[in-house]
Amino acid sequence: MAESRIPASPLSVGSVIEALDAASVQIPIPTVLTVTDSTNDEALTLANDGAPAWSVVVADQQRSGRGRLGRAWETPPGQALLFSTVLRPPTEWAATAWGWIPLIAGIAVRTAIAEHCLAAALKWPNDVVVDGSAYDGSAGPRKLAGILAERRGSAVVVGVGINVAHTQEELPIPAATSISIEGGSVSREVLLASTLGTWIPMWEQFIQGGGDAETTGIRAGYASMSATLGRRVRVEVAGNELVGEATEIDGDGHLVVDGVFGRQSVSAGDVTHLRPA
Repeated sequence: MAESRIPASPLSVGSVIEALDAASVQIPIPTVLTVTDSTNDEALTLANDGAPAWSVVVADQQRSGRGRLGRAWETPPGQALLFSTVLRPPTEWAATAWGWIPLIAGIAVRTAIAEHCLAAALKWPNDVVVDGSAYDGSAGPRKLAGILAERRGSAVVVGVGINVAHTQEELPIPAATSISIEGGSVSREVLLASTLGTWIPMWEQFIQGGGDAETTGIRAGYASMSATLGRRVRVEVAGNELVGEATEIDGDGHLVVDGVFGRQSVSAGDVTHLRPA
């Protein structure tokens, strides 16, 4: 495995704004922190205080990052792109639109990684991955990035963590990887700007389309990037297991699994890609 470590250089407001300007991305002045417990917590505070959409919090180090199901982790300084974004969806949106918020973020992250570094794909519901076995030979894919959306009143905060310069020893499991390990190289500032540069117009398109992922083409776009669709999967939901083929992402952003009990739509759950039977 290739490990061309990117030297850890601290982020600054100036370096982040320079990258945003170069990519013609216009957002409120970002909050750039040396260390924080959670960028999502920082952004939720900003949202509560009335911060506008696309207010962004970026950190060099995160001590108590949050994932799905309350999982927490600590990130070494300078090795990851860690940021959270405040979104303000239309209050009149139908419930079907809300499930697409983290999936749209996933499309943006995956597109930025693929543009600058290496081939990446989406693992439903909230991971960006490299499709292939883990580094200990167990079933993959290898996780590059995770996304967590949290709603607070009329706002939604979306947190993103991308493994950029970690070595394998710095990652918690063999099924995790980083851009550096995979042989890629990109600065965190450029990766942030590229992600937002894809995300913002796609989000505006989604809003203009009334939160309809079908008519805006977002559902088809997500499917084209999916490493989960067409695979045999196991989904753990509320203590139960559902095994079958992942056949589609429906209009609500749910995963449809065709198993022994027929086709079932799953709104949330832990998904494991299984080797062919």
